[in-house]
Amino acid sequence: MKKSLSIAVAFAIMTLFFIQSVGTLIESIYILDLMNSKLDEKALGVLFLFTPALLIPFYKKYPRLLTWLTFAVLFMARGLLPNLNTADRMLAAGLSTFASLSLLLLLLKANLTSDVESRIDLWSAAGLGLAVGLSVLLRTVGDGLEYSLIPAGAWLGWGLGIVLGLLLTQLSVKNEARPVAETKSGLAPILGLLLVLTMLWFAFSAPAVIARWTEANYTLIVIVISLLSLGWVAVAFFRADLLDRITPGGLVIWNLLFTAALTATLMAQRVPFPPTPDSAPAVVTAPTLLQHIPLGLLLLLFPVLFVDMRLFVKQIRVANPTSGTLISGVLLGGLIITLLIFAHIFTNVWGYVKPISPFFRDKFWLSYFLIAGLITLFTLRAKRTDSLTEKQPAGSPHWGWALLLVAIFGVTVFHALPAPRVQVIDAVRTSIMVMTFNTQQSNDDFGERSFAAQLELIRQVSPDILALQESDSTRISLNNNDYVLYFAENLGYYSYYGPTTVTGTYGTAILSKYPLQNTRTAFTYSDKDETGIAEAEIEVDGARFTIYNVHPDGSDTSMLAFAESLLARSQGKPYVIALGDFNLRDYEEAYQRIDSVYTNVWTSTYPTEISDAGVDMSGENRIDHIFLSDDLTARNPVYILPPESTTDHPVHWTEITWDAP
Repeated sequence: MKKSLSIAVAFAIMTLFFIQSVGTLIESIYILDLMNSKLDEKALGVLFLFTPALLIPFYKKYPRLLTWLTFAVLFMARGLLPNLNTADRMLAAGLSTFASLSLLLLLLKANLTSDVESRIDLWSAAGLGLAVGLSVLLRTVGDGLEYSLIPAGAWLGWGLGIVLGLLLTQLSVKNEARPVAETKSGLAPILGLLLVLTMLWFAFSAPAVIARWTEANYTLIVIVISLLSLGWVAVAFFRADLLDRITPGGLVIWNLLFTAALTATLMAQRVPFPPTPDSAPAVVTAPTLLQHIPLGLLLLLFPVLFVDMRLFVKQIRVANPTSGTLISGVLLGGLIITLLIFAHIFTNVWGYVKPISPFFRDKFWLSYFLIAGLITLFTLRAKRTDSLTEKQPAGSPHWGWALLLVAIFGVTVFHALPAPRVQVIDAVRTSIMVMTFNTQQSNDDFGERSFAAQLELIRQVSPDILALQESDSTRISLNNNDYVLYFAENLGYYSYYGPTTVTGTYGTAILSKYPLQNTRTAFTYSDKDETGIAEAEIEVDGARFTIYNVHPDGSDTSMLAFAESLLARSQGKPYVIALGDFNLRDYEEAYQRIDSVYTNVWTSTYPTEISDAGVDMSGENRIDHIFLSDDLTARNPVYILPPESTTDHPVHWTEITWDAP
């Protein structure tokens, strides 16, 4: 393998490891703080983003030694990630973030062999495209989870680490300094490079993120992102001369269009939340074609990030920044990324970290606009000092590279296709099983991942209707993991994600053995968390059921507004099932209002609220409920308490019967 191609693959693995590690770091911090519903000292884990600055003063004197020391830290920390508990995973992810970013910056600063030096900008950008292609592949293989970050795929982390080590031996980092004068310039491209990595981590490395923004077709989004990412790699390998035609002015315009398309995509999904308790609910149905136009443009324009990476790497190599400039870039970049992380997370928890977080309510678009806008500014700055049109010798990679890219794309598409749906027995039915499950973002009562155990519990019950709460994990705070997709694909269920992640709820997804019809979300007034009631209809042997999955929160006023909206929307409908985490106990007014119209399956079966088996769900113990309209009857309701429920809530299910028409 030529050294020029070696650095492309090495950059791909380093970039992939950085995206995986920083995502796991933020996820671990969030999970540990989720247990307390507050921000505490664990948030200081973001300081790992600043730690690469500690090694920069030694880059010039010990480049080769630092290369192998940081690789050793990266190899061990990244390899161990999938099999650690949450607290240890936070530490390992922090070390892996430090090592992957340090190694990347070290190679950009190091004195490399001449064949690598001449085209490092092109090969590093090709590596970025390959990293995105690999990340998309791993996300689809894991059915919405990053396969190499779960125990079943842990071997891949070790394997990629070994490959990276072998590639580093071919790059021949020299102990002497680069024969180029150091300058105090280069701060802007360093920040630009870090922001490109941040944008890919926030969105494009996990296509489910964009699908959950927009309710667009997941498979199609995967195909487009994978094709354009790997296509960029192919062009860089085989037709680099085409890339040399991109002018600095053209790149700035491309970035402006990308920023506009990204912002418009997110703004098109905003919801006019009810401003007062008396306001009518805001009902969101399937997006229109007009809403998807910005999305289409966004997907076509996003490869500009790879061109930006090439420009920023070239700028850094030309400037050969001093240690002080590099340190300033890492510290300022770490601060910007940290602020962007909090701005993103606060849009979802705006009611919890006062007085700061309320400002970010309904501003999901803001962090993305800032990232794309800053990248555009840095490319504009670069326009005045350098050009992309410098010709470089054409490459001649082996045809095996083309086969590899085609194979990655083919496997990605295969795994992105929907799994076969479970076949319901075609017979006269007068009963179904329904289940409500607050999964706590697929973590158990101790803050440890429990998606596999939750899947097994669901399989044992085999509900016809499954309502999930706290399931909107497809965002950076939960490492962009799509647990709704994971459950739906592994169960063979139809699914409706419910409120999009742009709206800032905690998730109310509906899964079903039967096709879901007329899916929609009704948002009611809230003063703490956005309350989005997921609604859907199914048809069972001629009987049409309306399902409401709920997870309200807030003051007594907002809870009563929720209850009144639920009753108004379901009024007069037959076969109504309202279930979820109501955050209401039976002595509260909002509960009593719902209970006056619909039948609670537990209290109708066990008036004492204690089952025959001694399960006590009285008083404070019960906030997860299943309510039925009068034309339905509950049979054998069950609560399973933590820790057996594999979450911090009881899991609740019941059989529902009705009279045959």
